[in-house]
Amino acid sequence: MVIDGKSRKEVLKVSVSGRIDGTAAPELESYLDNNLSGIKKIEFDFNNVEYISSAGLRVLLKAQKKVASDEGHVLIKHMNDSVKAIFDLTGFSDLFVIK
Repeated sequence: MVIDGKSRKEVLKVSVSGRIDGTAAPELESYLDNNLSGIKKIEFDFNNVEYISSAGLRVLLKAQKKVASDEGHVLIKHMNDSVKAIFDLTGFSDLFVIK
């Protein structure tokens, strides 16, 4: 997995490539933990995400809870059909703004 992020004001834009599975999820969690101070909106670009496991979903949920407590939200863009199917199957599609 490769993470590329940039923050500007209260927005963190994160591009993720590869698989967000049990092996990679701790890296994403650590990245977010270290970069969410003062952030109210996270924009994930999942254009190059091949797969997300329950461990990856947990990391996203934790980030959502963090920014939602500051009246923020998480936006996920450019999801492929197989990743979108995982979000739909687990009900996570209702928890995030997806475009």
